[in-house]
Amino acid sequence: MNSLAAEERLAFQHSTARLLADRSTEVDVRRTMETPSGYDADLWKAMADLGVVGLIIDPAYGGAGAGPVEVEVVFEEAGAALLCSPLLSSGVLAAGLLQALDDEDANLRLLPAIADGSLIATAALTGPRGTWTPGAVAVRARAEGDACRLDGRASFVTHAHVADVLLVAANAADGLAIFEVEARAAGVAVTPAPTFDHTLRIAEVAFDGAPARRISTSRPAWDAVEEALSLARVALAGEQAGGGRRVLEFTVDYAKTRLQFGRAIGSYQAIKHMAADLLLESESATSAARHAAAQLAASASDAKAAVELAAFACADAFVKICADAIQMHGGIAFTWNHPAHLYLRRARSDAQLFGAAAFHRERYVCELEAAHG
Repeated sequence: MNSLAAEERLAFQHSTARLLADRSTEVDVRRTMETPSGYDADLWKAMADLGVVGLIIDPAYGGAGAGPVEVEVVFEEAGAALLCSPLLSSGVLAAGLLQALDDEDANLRLLPAIADGSLIATAALTGPRGTWTPGAVAVRARAEGDACRLDGRASFVTHAHVADVLLVAANAADGLAIFEVEARAAGVAVTPAPTFDHTLRIAEVAFDGAPARRISTSRPAWDAVEEALSLARVALAGEQAGGGRRVLEFTVDYAKTRLQFGRAIGSYQAIKHMAADLLLESESATSAARHAAAQLAASASDAKAAVELAAFACADAFVKICADAIQMHGGIAFTWNHPAHLYLRRARSDAQLFGAAAFHRERYVCELEAAHG
């Protein structure tokens, strides 16, 4: 996979961090997450202009042509800022799936608009079971003359409520395939799902004879899905590592300034030990996310194992850091006005996206067994 030079990558990361520091503050997040769309259109345009939205898209289609390493570092910044946007859905999962399928007509039609932010796409890849496996796909495709129609339901579809295009996994007569569907076409019903995390929007999409266009590919369609999911899981791991690091930073700052019995609470051994444990969690998560990105970029033999490891390790670390940070803050962190709650909600939601920790642990063990016989 492609990768930028180290200097370019660092400059890109710093530019993203500056943009989000200005436009994705806690005040911005609280305001944006309660809007109907759940994202800031002006910030989305600024991110597209910077090249963030088209980060992994090939330059031939108007993107930056970067790879997993760049995706991971950008999502560390996004996680730290608690970014509310369809970046993961459109710029990573949908764009990654299109490029993995490699249908030139579909790429020319969709990728330039995804890269410049004028079109938002997402992928509907699993059914109500939510196991992110071919057997969980609950949408069926049927031929109707020269056209295709879809029936069934897709669940846990991120940002479907603002998507212009859905990339839908469906069971066709000749096996599983990916279809392009206009999100507002007749026969498509998007129902937002209640979420614990108000910064993330998920929906169930029902198809009732929805018109669809099959995306051609020379490889098994689910192999392309797995490639796109691996990239999305690296992005998510980066988000979790970045979010956990930010929570640790403001928790340590609080421990240095909050006085109890005439002393900063950070001087007490119990708080020191908790902070040390969380530092280990944060550094381990960052290492796991960056290692997975590097292995995926290099197409290494252990790339799948590295991605599965990052998927559960970063999810567990983010949840622990946020939960323990609330304890270290004491009573103030139990109020809704404290940012620790926002991060905890994101951590618990992220831990279920694209498969829970137990799912990834099982796949990690299977990868190790396959590698060592």
